[in-house]
Amino acid sequence: MRHEKAARLLELARRLAASAEGLTLDEMSAVMQVSRRTVERMRDAVREAFPQMEEIADPPTVRFRIPSGLDGIFQAPTAEEFAALRAAAEHYRQSGATARAAALSALESKVLSAIRAGVRRRLAPDMEALLEAETMAVHPGPRPFEDEAVLGAVREAIVSLQRLRFLYDGGSTPGREREVTPYGLLFGRSNYLVAAESGSSPGEPRNWRLDRIRDVRVVPLPASRPADFSLAAYAARSFGIYQDAVEEVVLHILPHGAEEALGWRFHATQALERQADGSVIARFRAAGMRELAWHLFTWGDKIRILAPERLRVQMAEELAAAARAHGAP
Repeated sequence: MRHEKAARLLELARRLAASAEGLTLDEMSAVMQVSRRTVERMRDAVREAFPQMEEIADPPTVRFRIPSGLDGIFQAPTAEEFAALRAAAEHYRQSGATARAAALSALESKVLSAIRAGVRRRLAPDMEALLEAETMAVHPGPRPFEDEAVLGAVREAIVSLQRLRFLYDGGSTPGREREVTPYGLLFGRSNYLVAAESGSSPGEPRNWRLDRIRDVRVVPLPASRPADFSLAAYAARSFGIYQDAVEEVVLHILPHGAEEALGWRFHATQALERQADGSVIARFRAAGMRELAWHLFTWGDKIRILAPERLRVQMAEELAAAARAHGAP
């Protein structure tokens, strides 16, 4: 068997060992990016190598998994994987995300301590060379606030399905105590707790800045987010972080910005249309017109706003404010 085929089979075995509930043939086909017939042959080959693989009835289908995991000899990480892990931790650290940086560093230590000394010695030179040759550019912007006590309380409340109570130094009444049902965390330029305040209508969360939360504690009262709520869908609804009315956005990218726009991701819902004159029309649905206006400013004269009118007005107001601040007429 060729080396590439063996590596692919080992990758499938790792997937089956990593899944607690197991994978169906269709799921295996999707993750391995092969046809169903091919993945059936791969499954049979994995079963020959790992006879402990078991089948679990999940009508109308069947799931497969390797419940006891794989021996360490099959699991030795590569220098590239360790370098990527350490680089991600360093990127978090430089951007101020100290809690997540510490979590990745702890993970690296645990993995290193679990592999054989001989493997560690072989990895060390390659890891050092990769780390010296690669780095990440840190973009200017606010340093995200990450207090381990705040994050720990939020995560505890989410897992235990309980409420949170804290003092919030924001909003129209700074310093007032709030009691909320936590829905999740949004990490970005600033970090936010997504939660619905007790007494508000169900399914109406808002964003609470983590750096304005203090004296946080978990309250032993039942709390769970609505079953139909998706944090990913909630985040994707806005261009950035701010949540307001969702608008149909239409942008006209002029010909001298068209190639750049075709390789750009404005929004998860975007559709790009080439025009006969070489320009591009971008359409998407999003909230957060202020953040979108801030972003479009960086495109200079390459983009014109066709819709909505609210975005055009927001852009004009931001430009006028910048002009006044710099003494321009």
